[in-house]
Amino acid sequence: MVTHAFFELLKQFFTEPATNLFPVRNAPQNVHKTLKAVEAGKASINPPVEVPPGFRGKILYDREACIGCQMCIKVCPSMTIENLPEERKVKFYISRCTFCALCTEICPKKCIKMSDQFIMANLDKYGDDMIVLDSGNFTAEDKAKEEPKKEAPPAPPKPTRPAPPAPAATPKPVEKPKKTPPAPAAPVAPATPPAPAAPKQ
Repeated sequence: MVTHAFFELLKQFFTEPATNLFPVRNAPQNVHKTLKAVEAGKASINPPVEVPPGFRGKILYDREACIGCQMCIKVCPSMTIENLPEERKVKFYISRCTFCALCTEICPKKCIKMSDQFIMANLDKYGDDMIVLDSGNFTAEDKAKEEPKKEAPPAPPKPTRPAPPAPAATPKPVEKPKKTPPAPAAPVAPATPPAPAAPKQ
């Protein structure tokens, strides 16, 4: 009887595989030696694996930014994180980690984050490569990337001295009109005596 699973299986024969042969095209005799050669730059993974955004890889820990609040220890479901009370810091055992990223979400200082490193095979699960004590001061770098570049504020205008007040205009003294001597009066002719009246008849 032909079922849905049969058609699904048939479809898989004609589609490209979703994964690649890891770590190299042909299976190596010793995977650990091959991975060491990859780390040393003497070999390459086939093909280079593109890590998707939001990938949960090996934990990174900014020891300098950590304030020792132990919130990460309280939420960790697999007891990956150990408290160092003398130093007020923590350390991570990667062999215990379930990569749930709860510690990265609760950390108030954002000093824990997941990396894109997925090659963590090791013969000693408590070896130096599988314990994270300090991954460098990446918190400050992340803040610098997130903050938009602030433009330098415009330089304040140079203080300019106020212009000296213009000298007050002194009022010109009002010139009094000069008294001109009156023009000499025209000589008055002497009054002539009236003519004698004519005698009445």
